[in-house]
Order: sequence, then C-alpha cells, then structure tokens
Amino acid sequence: GLFIWHLKGTGIRQVPCQFVHLCHAANDRLITFQYFTFLKRMYVTRYNKDLSQRAKPKSESVASPFRELQQLDQEKKVIHKIRPVSPVHQPLSETTRGNGLRETKSAAGTEEAVTPVRAESKDDRQWKEMKLRLDDLPGILACLSKIKLTALVVSTASAGFAMAPVPFDLTCFLLASLGTGLASCAANSINQFFEVPFDSNMNRTKNRPLVRGQISPLLAVCFAASCGVPGIALLTLGVNPLTGALGAFNIFLYTCCYTPMKRMSIANTWVGAVVGAIPPVMGWTAATGSLDAGALLLGGILYSWQFPHFNALSWNLREDYSRGGYCMMSVTHPALCRRVALRHCLALIGLSTLAPVLDVTTWTFPVISLPLNLYISYLGFRFYRDADRSSSRKLFFCSLWHLPMLLLVMFTCKKSFLEKEDKGDLLGGNHGRAMEIRLP
Repeated sequence: GLFIWHLKGTGIRQVPCQFVHLCHAANDRLITFQYFTFLKRMYVTRYNKDLSQRAKPKSESVASPFRELQQLDQEKKVIHKIRPVSPVHQPLSETTRGNGLRETKSAAGTEEAVTPVRAESKDDRQWKEMKLRLDDLPGILACLSKIKLTALVVSTASAGFAMAPVPFDLTCFLLASLGTGLASCAANSINQFFEVPFDSNMNRTKNRPLVRGQISPLLAVCFAASCGVPGIALLTLGVNPLTGALGAFNIFLYTCCYTPMKRMSIANTWVGAVVGAIPPVMGWTAATGSLDAGALLLGGILYSWQFPHFNALSWNLREDYSRGGYCMMSVTHPALCRRVALRHCLALIGLSTLAPVLDVTTWTFPVISLPLNLYISYLGFRFYRDADRSSSRKLFFCSLWHLPMLLLVMFTCKKSFLEKEDKGDLLGGNHGRAMEIRLP
C-alpha cells in the first residue's frame, strides 16, 4: 500500500495507463507478494524489450522414464536413417558422438584431437615405434659400442706398438689393433647393458639404444659376446698370450669393477684411469712380448692424462651424474676433483722428463713437450682457482688435442732400434774386454 501511495504522489502520470488501472483495481482487495511480482514481470516483458531478451526460458517439466526411453528410441531411429558422410568432410566430433565413453573426455583432450598433428621428428617416432630396420642396425651397434671411445683406445694401443723398440711388423700390428678394438666394443656394450636404468635419468645418456628400446638386451649381450670372444682369441693366438691376458683383464676391470663402483665410491675414477692406461701397454706387449719400463711409462702418461680430461668433463655434468645416482668427485668432493686434475697435469711434466732416462726417447722430447705440458698445467691451475664451467670446458678441449700431440712428439723423438742395438753391442764388447783383462 505504501508503494502504491508513493507512486500516486510522485509520478503517476508517467506510468502506463494499464499498470495504473491494475493498481486501482487492486485497492479494494489485498495484494499479495506473489501477485505483485506477477504484475512486475508482466510490465517488464511487455514494455522493456532489452530485459525481455535476457529472461531465461522456463524449464520444462521432468518427463517420466518411460517417455525418455521412447525419445531415445526415436533418436536412434533418426540416426540410422542419416546417410553416411564421406570421411574427408566428416569432422572428428561427429565420429565420437555415438560412443558414451568418449563424451566424458576433457576439453583439453578434445582440443588435442581436433588440432592437426604436427610433423614428428625421426627421434620421436623411434620412441614410439620400437622397430628395428637393417639400415639402422650399423649405427645402433656403433652407438652401443661407443665407437669414438673405441677409436681412442685403438689409437693409444697403436701408439704403444709404434713406440716399442723392435722392428715394425704390419701383420702383428693389424691383429693387435683389431683385437683391441673388438675387446673395447665388448666392454662398452656390457657397460651399457648394466647401466640402462641409470642412463635413462641422464640427459647425456638417455638416447642410448638400450635406453630407448631400439634393440633388445639379448641382442646387446649377443653382440658383446660376438666381439669379446673373437677379440680375446685374436690377441691370445694371433699376437701373444700376454696381450690376450691384458685384454681379458681390462674387460673384467671395466665391466665388473669400474661400472658398479660408479655408484658406490669416488675411487671409480682411479679404477677407470687404470682401464684407460692398459691399451698402450697392450700395444707395447704386442710388439715386444714383455712388460718393460717403456710400457709402464706409456701407461703412466695415459693414467695421468685421464684425470684432467675426465674431471673437467664431469664438472659440467654434475647435475646429470647426481640425477643418475653416480658417485663422482665433481659431485661429492668438488675441491678434491680440482686438486687431482691439477696434480696430474703437473705429473705429465715429470713423466715426459722420465722418458729419456728410461731410454725410450731422446732428450729432445722433454724440451719439445714442455710447452704442451705447461699449457695444460696452466689450464689445470685456472680450473683449480676459478672452479667454473668456462675453465673446465677449456681444460677438457685442451686435453682432446694434447694427448695426440704428446704421443706424436714422443714418436718423433723415439730412439731407433739400431741405436739401441749398437749400444747393446758396445756394452757387450766392453764387458767382454773387461773379462779378458781379468783373466790371467
């Protein structure tokens, strides 16, 4: 009543005539709240078109379940009467309309199904297909055997053979190189077979063939056996038993000692250095058939070279080694990692000086190799002082060319076999003269 009185007092002339007529008719009887709401709705829907468009339609009454079943049957009948559409023009959403389970998919999954699939790279397809083709098999086996590391092992063994103070035998050299390469391929394949669950956690090794499933573990083991057995037999029967024994010991040391120790102790670096020092010793024994001081010197040079090489490499891979669960000096003992690298850089200077003392090279070798050893020692000191990625990277790349240059200089300064033979004859003649003088 107060609202109607207010309307009459303020602006009843502005109100439409029909609404005023309804208000006059309602003065004689009691107007309820529901009736007033009805009047307001009628006024809004009749005279305000903007508001009438926003009004929500009244929901339909809930039908009985029997009626719903009838409607579903009718829809099914109508669907069966529709002609099949060509798959070229048929959208993806219509193909999934009949399946009730596919209707419950999320919006993200629907968008992915509608959007065009981008062209996948060859590596992405290989992750899903797991198909082995004969064309890809040589590359997969080369990756399984770590062909670059195998080439380095064969080259150091060849350097040991060339440094031996005996006449060069081409047949023995080829047999020793082939047997050493096969033994290295076998050791690397077994190493990857054992480290599949750990390599999958590292960015550097997650694309290896066994990790990606490009070949089966049985094929990897068969490949290792087909390389290891002929390699050791070739070294034993074709070269000499001492070289074959060193090759078998190196495979055992690499696969059964170094590989499990990588997750147990930082001593694995020293064991791995021994593994890398054996190939030049094998080359020396293949040429001479004996372990001499020259063989131990070559092994010592390779042993010391590996510490600046590997420690600098592992410094930039600390996150990967930590993620893979490997116990490396760069992860657990970073200060020791830098000290050991610098220490063995300086050791290369002493070993190079020891070469003419052991009658392996002339005295020009320590002089010529001094700039090479001083430069790598300077980079080792920079790595020890700065302890950053830049200094470790420079030391690592320097080690890649330092070793072949050092071995090449060592070979050019090698004492020839004729000089040693003449020196031995001279010593034998002097000894005979001394014996003759002492005789009455």
